[in-house]
Amino acid sequence: MSLETNYDPDNIFAKIIRGDIPSTKLYETDDILSFIDAFPQSQGHCLVIHKKATATNFFDIDAAKLAALTVATQKIARAVKDSLKPAGIRIAQFNGALAGQTVFHLHFHIIPVYEGQELERHAAGGQANAEELAATAAKIRAAL
Repeated sequence: MSLETNYDPDNIFAKIIRGDIPSTKLYETDDILSFIDAFPQSQGHCLVIHKKATATNFFDIDAAKLAALTVATQKIARAVKDSLKPAGIRIAQFNGALAGQTVFHLHFHIIPVYEGQELERHAAGGQANAEELAATAAKIRAAL
């Protein structure tokens, strides 16, 4: 899919927003949703999305919604830093299939990086254990 892809209201994140697909939520407001990535690259890998923006990528969202999304991303990243104590954190956002985007609903990845641990390839190891995701999410939520 290119940078000119039309928004699909049945993408997986739209389904999560509607409650059609479960997620391990970290944070939610009227506009923002953050949840643990079900196919994490590391412990605490989470996503932040705008619930009302029908933007496929960074170029499709209006400035006010992008600002709210960015502020929420920083808030969640701080909670990840404080609760999980990684050595570093990657904040990533991809635009277009050739850039690595696989879900065409604008989102930010927060990926903790730990000393001596290689990052997994996204979705390479399959879906993570739900109990482990819930335990990690509880630690992050406690830091919010």
